[in-house]
Parts: sequence; structure tokens; C-alpha cells
Amino acid sequence: MQFRFIDSRFLAGLAVSSFMIAAAGCQSNDAAKGFDQASKPDQAGRILESDLRAYCPNITLREGTAFFSSYAKGGQDDPNKLAYQASIADVTRACVTRDGTLSIDVAAAGKIVPGPAGAPGSVTLPIRVVVLRGEEVLYSKLTQFPVSLTDKTAATQFVFNDKGVSVPVPAEQNIRIYAGFDEGPAPKKKTAAAE
Repeated sequence: MQFRFIDSRFLAGLAVSSFMIAAAGCQSNDAAKGFDQASKPDQAGRILESDLRAYCPNITLREGTAFFSSYAKGGQDDPNKLAYQASIADVTRACVTRDGTLSIDVAAAGKIVPGPAGAPGSVTLPIRVVVLRGEEVLYSKLTQFPVSLTDKTAATQFVFNDKGVSVPVPAEQNIRIYAGFDEGPAPKKKTAAAE
């Protein structure tokens, strides 16, 4: 059995040749035109550097709002009558500042685990997004978010999204965002009810 060894000089030459061919293919016939196109501002609606540097408030899950349990009729708090339990594992946000308005896209990801009384079908999760400045409620919305369960035994993942959050750009970086499950009534504006 014979092995043929390739000369290292041959490999080096091949690598240099490949690089030169690739570099030649990237050249433009009009260098000034290529530079001019690269220097134009982005018109494709992409994220701008100013967006990356702009203030985007932190978002958190308030204690006690990460879990939601639903029971069969008349079986509240009975583990044998648990229809499903939902949990939020992560929350995030993205911000864009334009014309004095801070627009926030809020998202929450989680899963639903069926209980002993669970069955495939549609369930509704009460998810609230709240934006506070100090004690003042700038935004509060409770969404009845539908999720389809297809399996009686397997967990179902979900992603909730609220793209409609808009508040005036704050003079100070003193805004907080909360997202989580909420079965209660909506808090009144300009109160500490959302706390």
C-alpha cells in the first residue's frame, strides 16, 4: 500500500492562487462608484446606529406573574382537576425612537403543560404588559392570548408579542416595563395599582 504525499509548496501555491482569483472577482471596474454606494445612508429600513445607542427600558417579570394555572370547573386548587399550567420563561423587548415617540415591541416566551384534567383544544392566557414611569402608568394592556394545545400529554411552547407599546420619549431613563400573567382588572392610569 503506497501513500502519495502532496508537496507543501504546492499547497501554499494553490492557496495563494485561490485568494488572488477570489480577490479579483470582488473588484469593481469603477472604484469611485463603489465607494459612493457604500457611503450612502441605509434606505432599506434597517436598524440604525442611533437606534442601537438609544434608550430602551429594561423589562422584567414581576414576582408572582410567571405562572398561570387553570382548573376544571369547580376544581380550583385541586391538583387532580388541573387542566393546564402555563409558565413564562423569558421576556424581551426592542425599541425604536422616532419623532419624540418611544415604540416598544414586547415579547414573552413560555410553555403550557397539560394537567390531569387537560384536553387538546384552545386555551386563553391572560398576559399583561405595563409600562411605568415612577408610579405613573404610561401603558397597560391585558391581552387574552389564544394558544392551541394539540396533545394531552406534551408541553406546548408559545411566544406572545405586543408591538403596540408607544410612550413619549422620557426626559430621564426612569421607565420600567413588566410583562406577565394577570387575571385581575386593568390598573387605573396615574396610580400605583400596577405595582
